[in-house]
Amino acid sequence: MTRDWPALATRPDTPSIVPKLLREYGGATRRVVEHYLATDRPAPYLHDLLIDYPRRGGKMMRPCICIANARAFGASMEDALQSAAAIEILHNALLIHDDIQDESEVRRGLPTLHEQHGVPLAINAGDAMLLLAMRPLLSNIRTLGPHVAARILEETMAMARETAEGQALELGWRDTNRTDVTEADYLTMVLKKTAWMATIWPAQVGLLIGSNGMADPTSVVRFGFFLGAAFQIQDDLLNLIADRSYGKELNGDLFEAKRTLMLIHARETCTEDERTTLDAFLKLQRRDRSQDKVRWLADLMDRQGSIEYARTVAGALAGAAEHEFGRAYGHLPPSQDKDFIAGLIPWVFERT
Repeated sequence: MTRDWPALATRPDTPSIVPKLLREYGGATRRVVEHYLATDRPAPYLHDLLIDYPRRGGKMMRPCICIANARAFGASMEDALQSAAAIEILHNALLIHDDIQDESEVRRGLPTLHEQHGVPLAINAGDAMLLLAMRPLLSNIRTLGPHVAARILEETMAMARETAEGQALELGWRDTNRTDVTEADYLTMVLKKTAWMATIWPAQVGLLIGSNGMADPTSVVRFGFFLGAAFQIQDDLLNLIADRSYGKELNGDLFEAKRTLMLIHARETCTEDERTTLDAFLKLQRRDRSQDKVRWLADLMDRQGSIEYARTVAGALAGAAEHEFGRAYGHLPPSQDKDFIAGLIPWVFERT
């Protein structure tokens, strides 16, 4: 039976196993990431950039989903660490590129890599990390066997295509100034850009490791989508309302004119005059979107109830994730890893 997730008062607390395993599995993953990004010879203008974002921290959700799924389906943490490291390296590589594409200024509480070192060196570091992430995946041939390693690579290639398509949608909407983006369009973009890499793919990789390649990786897609979509909407909300612990540029999504659920809702529900002003804002280049204009848009979202609407949608998606968790994981025996995966649903809303 699913809970009444849309109401904040009824959301359960995050179980203690979630922060525990985020620390434990995350720490183990970081050590393997350091190994694969290390070099035995000087690499000026590269090595320090490669290790920068990984050493800034992060929640480590993605590699921990991989490890927990592998263990829940019968493998050991050691069996999954190579893949978990690849997931974390790829994630950080894409963060470097995303920050450049979005012209973001802050990542994990510090200036973005391109703000510190310039765009060319940052792109080079991101490119290198994308390729270096293949090393631990290829190591799976030796540790997991060629069949399972090949299955993981197949799902990785599928994720890469989905993620690129989702990123293209988000960037294309802004570059062509699409103002007719719907809620359904937004959720399609989130499925591809966020959920596939953040939740679906790590779960699929862990499932393949734990089942020795026998389980069907599509069985976790729906759970991963609903969890990932709730995660993304909460991330969009935090961009508007979080304090300094958030670690990113406050209101950065507004400066970047991202087509978030709140912006879509505000545009659909505001007056014609407000819509004209909003559309004029969207046409501007980022450098021309002033603090005053951004505050006007944030106030419009608040007046139109767009923030509360997004919270309600995120709550409904969390309820759907809880239902799909039962379908995907209900047959597994009790374990702390199964509890961890279920516990990510409330954790999405409690993280800062």
